[in-house]
Amino acid sequence: MTCTRLPRLLLGIALALALPACGQSSTKVADAAPVAGFDQALHDRLPEDVKERGEVLVATDATYPPASSFASDGRTIEGFEPDLAKQLGRVLGVDFTFVRTDFVDSLPSLEARRVDVVMSAMTDTVERQAQADFVDYFSAGTSILVQRGNPSGITDLRDLCGTTVAVLNGTIQVDLLERTQQTCDTAPIVIRSFPDNASALLELRTGRATAVLNDYPPAARLTTDARTSADYQLASTAQYEPGFYGVAVRKDNPLLRDALQEALGRLIRSGEYAEVLERWDVSSGAVSSATVNGGASA
Repeated sequence: MTCTRLPRLLLGIALALALPACGQSSTKVADAAPVAGFDQALHDRLPEDVKERGEVLVATDATYPPASSFASDGRTIEGFEPDLAKQLGRVLGVDFTFVRTDFVDSLPSLEARRVDVVMSAMTDTVERQAQADFVDYFSAGTSILVQRGNPSGITDLRDLCGTTVAVLNGTIQVDLLERTQQTCDTAPIVIRSFPDNASALLELRTGRATAVLNDYPPAARLTTDARTSADYQLASTAQYEPGFYGVAVRKDNPLLRDALQEALGRLIRSGEYAEVLERWDVSSGAVSSATVNGGASA
């Protein structure tokens, strides 16, 4: 993203009317609808380094529409996650700069302090909570995506036994396939994992894989988007093991975690959160409150 960073944040009405500061990045986040307004008290609770920079660096794998993906210009990251982040930034008085990161590298980048948070359709799980805290903002389960016409007649996870399944590396879908494989009576599932979802989908589209496991929102989008609907369909309406998407924050950064939770809660209560999800046709995944580490009970 190429933009000029504003000077130190101003107090009072001037800051409430100003746009959030912009950070340096090779990508830019698509504009979202305006929100209720800046909260000085919440801004003051942010970590000092975030306030000084005027931005939150966000790791995302931008190959997963409608969560996050590149727009037609090849530079702008769009989706309900960037739109929601834009809303959070307006409340907190900082910019959210998305950094394209392979999904499997997202948490390592967070731990190495190359980014401040991860917002990448990452399911909040007990295992991941050992590495980070999660501010939960969405709910989704796993769907089975097959070629249009479903030539192999896949309707359930057990039908994948003896087939090749492509999947995004580091996701909960890898674990789900491994557990399903233990129930196979005949041939096992051949699990092929890839660094990005586009590569997994290429395997399905070219017939080198029988199915791809994706979260429901991106899987459903592929079956309805005019550019891809001729290639893909859902094997069934089932969503397996639904869980929360969470913004991952380092465990030693409770100030940022708590500020994000409070800002998200305000957006939920004001209705602006619902507007973002409605704009991207994912209202079915809405959460009713902003929780931290809710994956333990999802």
